[in-house]
Amino acid sequence: MANSRYTVGDGTIARACKLRRDATPAEQKLWNIPRVSQLGGAKFRRQQRVGPYYADFVSQSARVVIEIDGDTHATNSGYDTTRTAYLVQEGYRVPRFTNIDVMANGDGVAAVLLAALAPSSSHSATPSGPLPLSRGERE
Repeated sequence: MANSRYTVGDGTIARACKLRRDATPAEQKLWNIPRVSQLGGAKFRRQQRVGPYYADFVSQSARVVIEIDGDTHATNSGYDTTRTAYLVQEGYRVPRFTNIDVMANGDGVAAVLLAALAPSSSHSATPSGPLPLSRGERE
């Protein structure tokens, strides 16, 4: 596996701090659904370097990288495909969500993340259909 840690003086810490400080509204919301930092017992870090990439949220113990795709990802699908392939090759599951998913359906996102964290091979690491409805839409 690639080294996901920094080396002294490579700028990694400064860039990760800037990415955390300048988090998008969707990243801020996901971090608090219900405190993703401890979702399903897995510990997550924000803006963690994994090889040559910075992942939005990473659980090293669960080998899960959560990616939130904003508007710029629509024009960078080749980059995202390469990045995801790299992460999968390194042994990570990579559920991806759009900003709209996170902002409008936090309950559904949390349900998909819990499924991705489950140690069962029957659970997909990526959503394979529509997200579950939020509480207000179910009732």
